[in-house]
Amino acid sequence: MAMPQISSADQAKLQLMQEMEIEMMSDLYNRMTNACHKKCIPPRYSESELGKGEMVCIDRCVAKYLDIHEKIGKKLTAMSMQDEELMKKMSS
Repeated sequence: MAMPQISSADQAKLQLMQEMEIEMMSDLYNRMTNACHKKCIPPRYSESELGKGEMVCIDRCVAKYLDIHEKIGKKLTAMSMQDEELMKKMSS
């Protein structure tokens, strides 16, 4: 079974989408890291290892951050689909 050929324009779009996805995930990671570090770890380190309380705080912070990110993504996707349906109705 032969794979369909992708045009160079489609390849460029795919490459751009992949780069944007990497940039967005990198930004998410950096924001999450900064927010959770600021919230859970005191500015002056007393030990080289994280304490149990700090680890629990970071786990919860990351879980909440990712949960909210997922919920926002789903909401934006739903809104985008509604916009597409509205545009189709308007053009019909």
